Parts: sequence; structure tokens; C-alpha cells
Amino acid sequence: MQWEALTADDFGEAVKETGVCCLPLGVLERHGPHLPLGTDYLNVHKLCCQAAEKEPAVVFPPFYFGQIYEARCFPGAFTLRPRLLLELLRAVLDEIGRNGFKKIILVNGHGGNTHLLSFLTQCSLWEEKPYSVYMPKGRVSEERVEQWREILDTSLHAHACECESSITLANQPEMVRMDALGEDEVAEPLGRLDHLPPTQSGIAWYANYPEHYAGDARPATQAKGEKLVSLMVDTLAEYIAAVKADEVMPKLEREFFARERELREDN
Repeated sequence: MQWEALTADDFGEAVKETGVCCLPLGVLERHGPHLPLGTDYLNVHKLCCQAAEKEPAVVFPPFYFGQIYEARCFPGAFTLRPRLLLELLRAVLDEIGRNGFKKIILVNGHGGNTHLLSFLTQCSLWEEKPYSVYMPKGRVSEERVEQWREILDTSLHAHACECESSITLANQPEMVRMDALGEDEVAEPLGRLDHLPPTQSGIAWYANYPEHYAGDARPATQAKGEKLVSLMVDTLAEYIAAVKADEVMPKLEREFFARERELREDN
């Protein structure tokens, strides 16, 4: 069920029926020479909608505000200052909770969001909320990883690569320009920071992939994408079902904040 497509009355019933809202998170950024700027948010929103058809949940409208500072040197990238971005995400969670959802699933469609969203989940321990936040790890479950690998012909998968291009061909074929790829259009990491010991830095992605393209998209096909999408949809549907059934996380959060309040009162 898509949030924006429901009437107000139907929305209220959906909250009672499911108790779960999926928040798909992507960005607007360059995806090599052949994929649309909205690849991440378009694909992750469709993933959530398809999974919610298998395991009923309400899917938040397309959302494209995330961490993508490493693409600011390319046309079309859309960024918000760090503090505003975090405040926006926390406010969105609060509004979803205010609308009655007790469980919110963050479904990440952009690798650059990983650290931001990990921090966002940790922020749930700053103050008690009437909802719990969940975030699955990985695109497919462990038992499906080998199936995923068998579908693909290349080994480097990072950005606008064979798998992401195939998925986009399956979801939005009219937006993909495979003819924009050159005959030798492969993007291996340049390793321009390899002189340093293992280092985390903001410029690391650009150092390896200055054209915001990583991998080899040439073997991508719609048929491969349909198989990959199926694996992801089944994985997410199972995750939604597990979150619905979960009673442990909310209980632990209540216990945690009860102890935190007791500590403050004692002091």
C-alpha cells in the first residue's frame, strides 16, 4: 500500500492492519553515463511497493534526501547540509510515528547512506519514542546470496554496475541508455589513496571512481534484473513479516529507557 495513494480513511485502516511503515531511502546522483539520476530512490521505492504486496505494509512516498556529498561535482546531484539532513530524517520518523505506526523499517537504496542511517538508528536511544526503527542489512538474505552471484557475469559491483543497471532495466527500462556506454566502459578503482594505511575519508569514493561509475554495466540485461528484483522482494517481504511478529525490540527499548529514567532520578 502506497501512503500517497490511500484515502485518509483507508490510511487509518492500513495503520491498524499492518502497524508497519517502510521508508525507502535513495538520493539524486550521477549513475555513470547511462542511468537516471533517480536510480536509487526509484528502485528502492518500487522494491518496497512490491514487497508490501506480498507482506502488507504501508510504503512512504518516494524520498530522495540522503548523504550524497561525494556527487556534488556532478550535474543533478541534490544535497542538504548535514545538520538539516539529520533533522529532516528524524522529523520524518516522528511524523510517521505520529500517524500511528509503531514500527518503521528503513530500506536503504543508496550505499552512501549506510553510515548516516546507522547513526540514525543509534539516535533512537537518545530519547524514547512511541515507535521502533528497524533496518535490514544486505539486499538479499544469506541463503539467496549464491543465487544472486550466479545471475551475474561480473565481479565488481559498486555503482551503476551490472546488477544496478539490470535492476533499473527491469524497473524503468525507458530511463536506461545502454547505448551511452562505450565499448570499453569499465570502471575499476583507481586507488589514488592507496599510499595511505586503511583510511576513512570523504574524498575516498572520488579517489577511486572520479566519474561516479564503478564496475562494468555492459553485461546488464532486463532478464537478469527481473531475477535480482525477485530475490530482493522475497527477502524484504520476509523481513517485514519478521518485524510485524517482533515483540522483543519494543520491550527492550522500554526496559532501556526505564533504567535510563531511574538513573536520572537517582542523580
